[in-house]
Amino acid sequence: MSSNEEEIKKSARLREIMQIMRKYHFVSNFYHQTNPQAICQALQELGPTFIKLGQILSTRPDLVSPAYIKELRNLQDQVKSDSFTTVKQTFEEETGKKIDDEFASFAEEPFASASIGQVHHATLKDGTPVVVKVQHPEVGKLVNTDLALLRKAVVLFKYVPQDIAVVDLNKVIDELSTSLLSEVNTLKEAKNGEEFYTLNNGDGAILVPKVYLDYCAPKILVNEAMEGKSIRYRFKPSNDIDQKTVAVNHEIAITLVNNFLKQVFVDHYFHADPHPGNILIHELGPHDAQKKYATTKHREKTIYNTMISYDQQVELTNYRIVYLDFGMMGRLSPAMANSIANIVIAINTKDTRKIGKAVLNVCNRIGEVDENAFYRELGAFIQPYFSTGLGDIDFVKMLYQIIQLCKKNHLQMRGEVTMLIKAFGTLESSVAKLDPEISMLEVAQSFGRHYLKRNFNWRSAVDNNLINLFFASKAMSKMPERINELIETFVSGDAKIDLQYKNEQRVLKQVERLMNRFMIAIILAAVILGSSLLIQGTPAGSHIYRFGVTGYIIAIIIIIILVITEVIHRWRNWRRKR
Repeated sequence: MSSNEEEIKKSARLREIMQIMRKYHFVSNFYHQTNPQAICQALQELGPTFIKLGQILSTRPDLVSPAYIKELRNLQDQVKSDSFTTVKQTFEEETGKKIDDEFASFAEEPFASASIGQVHHATLKDGTPVVVKVQHPEVGKLVNTDLALLRKAVVLFKYVPQDIAVVDLNKVIDELSTSLLSEVNTLKEAKNGEEFYTLNNGDGAILVPKVYLDYCAPKILVNEAMEGKSIRYRFKPSNDIDQKTVAVNHEIAITLVNNFLKQVFVDHYFHADPHPGNILIHELGPHDAQKKYATTKHREKTIYNTMISYDQQVELTNYRIVYLDFGMMGRLSPAMANSIANIVIAINTKDTRKIGKAVLNVCNRIGEVDENAFYRELGAFIQPYFSTGLGDIDFVKMLYQIIQLCKKNHLQMRGEVTMLIKAFGTLESSVAKLDPEISMLEVAQSFGRHYLKRNFNWRSAVDNNLINLFFASKAMSKMPERINELIETFVSGDAKIDLQYKNEQRVLKQVERLMNRFMIAIILAAVILGSSLLIQGTPAGSHIYRFGVTGYIIAIIIIIILVITEVIHRWRNWRRKR
């Protein structure tokens, strides 16, 4: 295709995108988070790239409202699977090898197909069963083109003032673009899966599919085939299950929680999208008796901060938990993991001020923050949750409200923290359905205390305390002299007191605004008075007369501008308070 034909095709696609967005009032609805049904219909009509964007957005309660999350989860791919000839061609172009040379068998029909690619059952030459994910040939190019055209279409629409918008559309597009481009890069998913496999496979009842990197390419992913059914089949009302099932569900729930906490606080690398479709439960059969025992991996820090590892043989249940899909992963720095552990422990105290201080440590300040006001608002928000049962908490709604609360107080929760809270809420909803009596938060509090105890460096703490004690003793010897200096300062009248009060900066800005208006009013009065003196008794056609009239006109224009700006200012304040 020539560059001219490609430009014509892009222009036609841009017109199509704009037409559909205009039809459903896409920008206005999205900015104000209204009419989610119309947004979903628009995404469905816009095609595979936009459907995938909507599906990614349905996992981001930090970006859109709960009503949008609920509606976007209903989006379904309607992508026709590629022929086996196309699959063979893609595999050969990406790997430089032929399917028949690499696999003992390869199913021609895919067992799953979505907007990014399709998945086939296959068998390696050594008899190992695998699943092969093959990306659609033009998907990478299509995604990049559609993302560029989406940005252009949004810019071409009427601007919506940010102070009356609920979401920042540009930020949403940036976040979704990063996620979608990452998902299109199959090699990145392969490396994510390999790292997660190393950290978690065989850790008690946890299983992770092995990644066969030698067979992978930018559009090809080959994983070990895993047995099991979605964890959803364990979600049953408590009155419909027997005691044995209750016990098994409890065991699965505990294993899931402890493993996730290990991912966060020990590995600092966690599965960011643990929804039920990405977790399988496999029941061992009679032929799997040798798998009854497994090695649990432990990693501990000594008091000298040296990491040690050891294995422990444990007896397991007849069930294994299998993680799938490693396109969305989260990573934490050790310092951030410490900060999150502090939040979990602070929640246990139910002291909103301590919780607030811990939250501030995981947020970026994007403006002036009134910490006391934030503590009060956070306390009013979080108090009801202290007495709410696990099954009654809507984590999507709660996360959205937390994000909005932070945003209102000029705080921006860091991306990795938002991802962690989202993953935590997703997993806890499954845990609550398995065993409503378990609270992930209570287990996390115990784990968090243990984590801080393990990571507490006693030698460093003792050294720091000795140093502080030394300087404190030196300061104490000078205390009488300092008190004497303080008394002399007060007696001589040289003391100054620096007072600060709530909303000081806002009050000062208001005073500054009033003073500016006052000065303008004085200048306008002078201009009007001067113009009146110039016009009075002066011939109408003279230069002095025209100069006086010009003064009148300038004064009138400035007065009109002041009135308009005051009306706009009051209107914005009124909209903000609604």
